[in-house]
Amino acid sequence: MKRIGINALYLIPGGVGGTEIYLRELLAALALVDTENEYFVFTNQETGTDLTPRQANFQWKPQAVHARVRPARILWEQFILPLECARYKIDVLLNPGFTAPLRATCPNVTVFHDLQHLRHPEYFRWFDLPPWRFLLWGAVHRSRRLIAVTEATRADLLHFYNPRPDRIRVVHHGVDKALLHLERTHPERFVLCVSTLHPHKNLERLIRAYGRRRQNYRLILAGMRGFQAAAIERLIVEMGLTDSVEVTGWISRERLFDLYQRAWACVQPSTFEGFGMPVLEAMAAGVPLACSNIPPHVEVAGNAALLFDPLDEDAMVEALARIVTNEPLRTRLATAARERARGFTWERAARETLAAL
Repeated sequence: MKRIGINALYLIPGGVGGTEIYLRELLAALALVDTENEYFVFTNQETGTDLTPRQANFQWKPQAVHARVRPARILWEQFILPLECARYKIDVLLNPGFTAPLRATCPNVTVFHDLQHLRHPEYFRWFDLPPWRFLLWGAVHRSRRLIAVTEATRADLLHFYNPRPDRIRVVHHGVDKALLHLERTHPERFVLCVSTLHPHKNLERLIRAYGRRRQNYRLILAGMRGFQAAAIERLIVEMGLTDSVEVTGWISRERLFDLYQRAWACVQPSTFEGFGMPVLEAMAAGVPLACSNIPPHVEVAGNAALLFDPLDEDAMVEALARIVTNEPLRTRLATAARERARGFTWERAARETLAAL
């Protein structure tokens, strides 16, 4: 039996996007597949009891730090968490949110969801970049093993940091099984885009593409308000689309599932992703999907989505038209997507993560 630590100090419920879903689903799946090892889940003051599985081999270890105060969280992770790991005799520490305690006395296993700070530093605030670059560089070099969520992220790790290839494991995300069983009997005339309002999500180009033709369907942008929220809302007003484009802000998983169930189609136009969880979720729900042809999307979707160049607005206009009106295409993609999505399970992700640990 091993004592496994989980570094959940980064988690701000409702504030970190897909990495929150990742950690919650992974922990639940670990509880299903592993009843032997003992887990110690180190959380911050924002995270309640619901993160830690209610199973005898899981222990909740809340820490006296607020993750919203990022400098305090980083200092706690670097200097206090190693002491906590020593106190509880942790054998290995899983860091699911990019950063790891560089002074840990036990081996680190760190998950990298993307390397956006190196691929697209222009999307970061100038004062965030230096510490982020240092902490991720340190996590790569101080971790015994690295987990990449796609082959594309693995390639980026090799390109930018040059670790030994055998130190990296690729572990794909799973998908919520409930999405595979959604009954989509009466879809409504709206196209859904599940996305934080950040620059790399390419939402301004999506709105322009949508607005170029008179549409008989609505566009719903569902996700947290991000760095580009004000610019996106201003563009919607300037184009006269306030009655046909809805920006929901953060929504619950229940409401998101309801949108998947009712959506006519989904679109994901990102110029960069590490994995692209909304792509997999749309596929599992059986929603006809059009998405950008970036490597992570191609890796996840295969031939089960209509792919387009995210930098070509004309291609996006055409993709929207086809995914909305071409019934044979819509039927084929929906069937293929659900079948492909069945191969992405959190149980498999948990077993592969446990193997890395």
